[in-house]
Amino acid sequence: MAVDGFLLEPVRPRVVRQEIPLRRWPPPLDGFTIAVLSDFHYDPIFSVHPIRAAIDMVNELRPDLVVLTGDFVSEPWFGPAARGARQAEPCAQLLRKLEAPHGLWAIMGNHDASTDPRRVTGALLDVGIQVLLNQSVPIERNGGRFWLGGVNDAAEAMADLAGTLHNVPSGEATVLLAHEPDYADFVARHPVDLQLSGHSHGGQVRLPFVPMFYLPELAKKYIWGLYKIRELTLYTNPGLGTVGIPVRLNCPPEITVLTMRHS
Repeated sequence: MAVDGFLLEPVRPRVVRQEIPLRRWPPPLDGFTIAVLSDFHYDPIFSVHPIRAAIDMVNELRPDLVVLTGDFVSEPWFGPAARGARQAEPCAQLLRKLEAPHGLWAIMGNHDASTDPRRVTGALLDVGIQVLLNQSVPIERNGGRFWLGGVNDAAEAMADLAGTLHNVPSGEATVLLAHEPDYADFVARHPVDLQLSGHSHGGQVRLPFVPMFYLPELAKKYIWGLYKIRELTLYTNPGLGTVGIPVRLNCPPEITVLTMRHS
């Protein structure tokens, strides 16, 4: 079990498929697919391997759109926080290999925000990955449209949901990228149909009768998988990388593929 947790499980992403029925989803976009990746925590020794594997797997799946829900880098345990942002450029150079006809879209996570969010954002933009900074954009195909929004990091008190949604027409479907899943309790009071999050790592190490190794603030309630909060649907992705020790146990890195349905 220990060998698997250190050497095998952390570098073997699995694909999880979910159908997401939404009342406001536009019928012309029925069957639209979204690939969700999160919590890369890039380093050249450990997390680089599941990231590389996930890129090849996602491209084989040919999703319509790819979303990246934050934590591209890690805040270091010691020394200046900004030092962690040095990994933004090599991480972005890997992620630029992802392919989707409707683009690659990202938000900042708490580690990105606490190191150097400008550097992380710039590294992603430089390779063609769009970063949503408290804003929403329309995604259109076959005469159908939905809005893709992204808030800045809630844990660092940077999220502005009202500003993010201000240009979204009433009644149109909205998918929100928000790094912290427990932010959904606030989002559920607003006209958002689907929230996509990461941050929790799914607990990272899951053992019977033992507390989970890693459950940060704003990720203690909606830890992993699909949830319904009033009219809001939430999916929490357990991420690709690790925090602290490079171990995953009963919590493999995940590529989530969502097939959107008009219900």
